[in-house]
Amino acid sequence: MAYKQGTPFQHCNATVMHSKPWNKMRNRTAAVSGRGDGNKVGLAHAEEKRSPLNKQKGGGTTKTCLPASKIRSMSKEQREKLVNSKKSAGAKGKYKRSSKTNVKGARKKGATLRDWFEKEDWRRVDDPSKKCGE
Repeated sequence: MAYKQGTPFQHCNATVMHSKPWNKMRNRTAAVSGRGDGNKVGLAHAEEKRSPLNKQKGGGTTKTCLPASKIRSMSKEQREKLVNSKKSAGAKGKYKRSSKTNVKGARKKGATLRDWFEKEDWRRVDDPSKKCGE
């Protein structure tokens, strides 16, 4: 079967471009120009990005804030569990506390996220007399 000149198949039809000497020459020129040999440069870059040294580190924050109405409705044990989990995560330098301590029912039904953050009275769980951020 004959191919028309100018089709994409013509590239793969060339016997010289996929020969061993041609590939060796391509690798040599890549190494000289700083692109490395084959995928080695790309793999090295990916490994560097995946390094544990480049992982996002948490600020180690230990403050836990919730709307005052939710804090009032929680039992003392629930509040202590939440505060201890946040302090433990912060001490380890983690970004988040355990998802086991997620709080349900803190936002009223139908409230938008903006309403929830702007219209609620946010307080610290460990000391509700202080506003969040104090």
